[in-house]
Amino acid sequence: MASSEFCPLSKLEKLLLATDRSVFSEGAVEEALNFAKHCSSKLYVLSVLESNPEYETIGADFFKKEEEEILHHLESIKNRMQQQGVRVETILREADDPAQIIVDEAVEKAADMIIMGRRGRTGVLKVLMGKVAAKVVGNSPCKVLIVPKAARIGYKNILIATDGSLNSMSAASEAIGIAKRRGCNIIALSASSSGLDLAEASANVSKVVEMAHSERLEVAVLTPIGKPHEAILETASGRGVDLIVMGRYGKAGLKKLFMGSATEKVIGLSGCAILVV
Repeated sequence: MASSEFCPLSKLEKLLLATDRSVFSEGAVEEALNFAKHCSSKLYVLSVLESNPEYETIGADFFKKEEEEILHHLESIKNRMQQQGVRVETILREADDPAQIIVDEAVEKAADMIIMGRRGRTGVLKVLMGKVAAKVVGNSPCKVLIVPKAARIGYKNILIATDGSLNSMSAASEAIGIAKRRGCNIIALSASSSGLDLAEASANVSKVVEMAHSERLEVAVLTPIGKPHEAILETASGRGVDLIVMGRYGKAGLKKLFMGSATEKVIGLSGCAILVV
């Protein structure tokens, strides 16, 4: 097993991978394997069999077939992980609220990070945000890594999206730690809706620069004018970013999720992985 000194994040003793058997979970499975190997983490692999009133009319055979397919999927992932020396435990739960089950399992297992895909089995055009992923991000007791189907984290360029809030500064601290361990380039971005907010945006990225300099790291700073999610996505795409790090809450306070504004839109549209702190 790879040495834990190459672990991108500190304290990743336990990871929870949520998978729904779709091809859209493949990116999450790959990154879960990478993190578990490099961080010597124990990996819990969870799949939820959604309760459905239609099963009563369709019949028990259909329900049993679904259950067997999930168990086969979990076993295949377990074998794949064990071949790489990863300690793994599979979990199958039945519920009508998959997001809550994911959060509950993260609490019960004291997971340090949840890893999951972005889209579900309902089809390519159906973004899981708003149904499962958004609820997990909003209620998770730990960090959440959302991995699009084809995304891979190469640790070349990290984008820190900040609005100056305490949560985004915690995200910045996490990102700087990753950069220090893996030698990544750092881009700090704070978007302003108009030129009137430019001074605040500059102050936001300056805080990140100060944090990075304390670790002897350099930072490229951007303060574009426009919608935050568009600025984040354009920068990530144009600068070869393979990991966006964001806070879960914005400046409106802990009672108002940043979801529904920049974070949700970035998660729904980004081509690279997003770590929500």
